[in-house]
Amino acid sequence: MKPLSKNIIIALVTLVILSAIFSSYSLSGDKPVDVSMATVVEEIQNGVVESLTIEGTDVKVTLKDGAQQVTRKESSNSLSEVLVDYGVTPEQLKTANISVSDRTTRSYIMGVILPSLLPLILLIIVFWFMIRQMQGANNRALSFGMSGAREMKDIKQKVTFLDVAGAKEAKDELQEVVEFLKSPKKFADLGAKLPKGVLLMGAPGTGKTLLARAVAGEAGVPFFHLSGSEFVEMFVGVGASRVRDLFGRAKKAAPCIVFIDEIDAVGRHRGAGLGGSHDEREQTLNQILVEMDGFDPNIGVIVMAATNRPDVLDPALLRPGRFDRRVILDLPDINDREAILQIHAKNKPLAPDVNLRRVAERTPGFSGADLMNLLNEAAIRAARRNDTTVSQEDTLDSIEKVLLGPERKSFLMNKEEKKITAYHEAGHALVAHSLPNADPVHKVSIISRGSAAGYTLKLPMEDRRLHRRAEFLDDMAVLLGGFICEKETFGDVTTGASDDLRKCTRLARELVTRYGMSEGLGPRVFGESQELVFLGKEIHDQRNYSEKTAEAIDQEVKLLVDGAIETARAILKKEKAQLDKIANALLEKETLEKEAFEALFV
Repeated sequence: MKPLSKNIIIALVTLVILSAIFSSYSLSGDKPVDVSMATVVEEIQNGVVESLTIEGTDVKVTLKDGAQQVTRKESSNSLSEVLVDYGVTPEQLKTANISVSDRTTRSYIMGVILPSLLPLILLIIVFWFMIRQMQGANNRALSFGMSGAREMKDIKQKVTFLDVAGAKEAKDELQEVVEFLKSPKKFADLGAKLPKGVLLMGAPGTGKTLLARAVAGEAGVPFFHLSGSEFVEMFVGVGASRVRDLFGRAKKAAPCIVFIDEIDAVGRHRGAGLGGSHDEREQTLNQILVEMDGFDPNIGVIVMAATNRPDVLDPALLRPGRFDRRVILDLPDINDREAILQIHAKNKPLAPDVNLRRVAERTPGFSGADLMNLLNEAAIRAARRNDTTVSQEDTLDSIEKVLLGPERKSFLMNKEEKKITAYHEAGHALVAHSLPNADPVHKVSIISRGSAAGYTLKLPMEDRRLHRRAEFLDDMAVLLGGFICEKETFGDVTTGASDDLRKCTRLARELVTRYGMSEGLGPRVFGESQELVFLGKEIHDQRNYSEKTAEAIDQEVKLLVDGAIETARAILKKEKAQLDKIANALLEKETLEKEAFEALFV
């Protein structure tokens, strides 16, 4: 519903309520009986009149039995004269108790003025709302080209480096920016120029926005923040106008920080889209480039931007003099994850059995946002069970919920499907346990989560940046362990291994074409990934090899997959008794934690 229509309806409802109130007021008392003057004279002569009250030309008669009457007289004659003319004696006049009363202001307003003014008041209210809406539209039209940047002033929202765990190198880089903002003269005396721009690069959820707020909190300066998409509108020139307004506000508030989140929304490589140089997004980018060149480097305005796609940014944005600093935020390692968990656990009552180090060990590859979500899910799980503290079980269950989705206990499998799933997961777990370069198994379950009928959770003992070829080969064998186990045990395969086959094939192709780990083709990279920006997020592999080489790549991929199949098949045949033991344990308990799983091998 539009605001104007809503306001008119409110005004009409108000009128109806007021009318009901006034109607009830006017009907609240008994209405006096209208009688003639002759009747009043007769009643006075009979001695039944208690009092006569004169209000203008109206004469209110109150009888001794409480009845109310009203009559009227001429305005030129007094009531006494009228009654004497009708034959009432002076003695009878004394018993009538005649009194004169001015008409009350309240009754006059309620009876005369308000009923006539009510429609006029309604019209005034309606026109007032209409004018107000028109003025609001005019104000919005005039402010259309103004920046919608929000300035953070609330001291309660202040963030410092103490609120940011991990990212030590990134904080060291940004500490220099804080020093520049606090004491720019110290650097200017040595001829050092204030950096104009700082680009924060990293995967989603690694804390780019949080770090920008921490810099503003440490320096104690105003912090303007907005998203890159807020510049661009459907009207040409609006984005450039908003950029000019933003930098104008920033110069007045200097020293300050301007933070543009997701700058790749306007900072993509020029000339890659449709519309040429007249594209609105490119005009906005051009204005940003001009403004970053235009202000004095010592004025104290620092532009900070965040993106998880630095590869698509225009080179003009990244040259020295614009974004001078590039700060990379990696996914946290095990120590950083533990520190992040401690920060997010401050306002949550943890049970004595909670071991955040163990949670950090189980969450390799988690970003800071993932860890915050993990503890939040743990708190929700504890609240749903009416617990007063968050237990270790809550945190470990939340890891799997974040990774795979919630448990689907209502998803019931028949006896045959349950047995197939148990052997499938037992095959994964047994191969992973047997291979030296595979990650250790932390949990095996045949309880459905998300789209998976069962899952095997294997996690590395420590964070690794580099991966060896032997690790990839063992991972491929583990991926195919469930598929081979189904085939060897039941003589047939099911659709449950489709995701494993897809991952294994992709990993084998990456070994050949990306990592140069093929023995037949040698250390070469085949194909180049190219993003077609104007078609959206579409990745196109540009082939830089012949059809003969493509056949050789397919052959190498097949050799790697076949080798993984033979490795998994040999382990499953050799450890058939152990496989049956794991599958039977899963059928009985449905879930095996790391300790229970390793106890089966004793």
